[in-house]
Amino acid sequence: MAESKVTGIIQSLNGLEDDLDSLNSKVADMKKQLNTKAQNEVEKLLEKTREMATKEAEVIINASKEKANAESAKIAHDGESKLAEIQSKINDNFDEAVNHVVSTVLKA
Repeated sequence: MAESKVTGIIQSLNGLEDDLDSLNSKVADMKKQLNTKAQNEVEKLLEKTREMATKEAEVIINASKEKANAESAKIAHDGESKLAEIQSKINDNFDEAVNHVVSTVLKA
């Protein structure tokens, strides 16, 4: 009778060991699944972050372009104004300059 109890205990322990092995296997599978899900979420978040960064960069670039175009137009306008001013001064003093040159040439 004692031998049958020992055999029963051994069989119970073997059953528990099998259950533990099964649980360990299930835990390992769950870890793999969690790691896969976590990696997928990381990839999704990384992609969203890239999209957000790209959109923000486009906004910044467009704002910079608009500012540069405005500054360029202002510089061009200022240049045209200065050119017109210089042209006006040349036209105003042209006759005087010609007279001075002729006078200088005739004295020589």
